[in-house]
Amino acid sequence: MTTLSLSPKFQIVIPKTLRNALHLIAGQQLEARVTDGKIELIPIQTMKAARGIFPGIDTTVPNDDEALN
Repeated sequence: MTTLSLSPKFQIVIPKTLRNALHLIAGQQLEARVTDGKIELIPIQTMKAARGIFPGIDTTVPNDDEALN
């Protein structure tokens, strides 16, 4: 477990080991939420970063005219 310190400006630094494990980069946005008295930080993925996460998925989607025939 890694321990973090809260600065006088209420900032924290995410240690390099955690940044590397989650592939975080400077300027990346994180969603912060409180769950059961804990702070969760969830990296926000861009649509571009999500491209290709489901290889082999059928991406053909019929339009309405094709679906009616």
